[in-house]
Amino acid sequence: MTMPQRHWWHELNTWEPEAALAFYGRTLGWEFEPTSLPDGSGYWIARKDGKPVGGVFELTAPEYEGIPSHWMTYLSVEDIDAAEAATSTSGGEVMRPPVAVPGVGKLAVVTDATGAMIGLIEPDSAHVLSVVH
Repeated sequence: MTMPQRHWWHELNTWEPEAALAFYGRTLGWEFEPTSLPDGSGYWIARKDGKPVGGVFELTAPEYEGIPSHWMTYLSVEDIDAAEAATSTSGGEVMRPPVAVPGVGKLAVVTDATGAMIGLIEPDSAHVLSVVH
């Protein structure tokens, strides 16, 4: 059996962040640190025992109209710009160009050559993923 990629980030994309924060706070014991993305969008870093375990992104109209709330997994890469370029030359498509999230890293959303969507993350040096990357 091969080992799965160990470096990842989970992000909940939701229209109702306050309800989600309450739900995951109660069910998983997560605490949330509010922050804003460069475009002003709402974002919360989820922590368990002080360690980052994921994020919550607020979906807003009109940009995300018609997209249901969902979980997105991000796989870590050493160089997000190189991964973005390789996506296009490998038959994939960049759905959301890289955006920097303070304390987390640079995130992008791409599709592979079959159309399957996946997130990519270049972890920030302060992020727990950068220690094991």
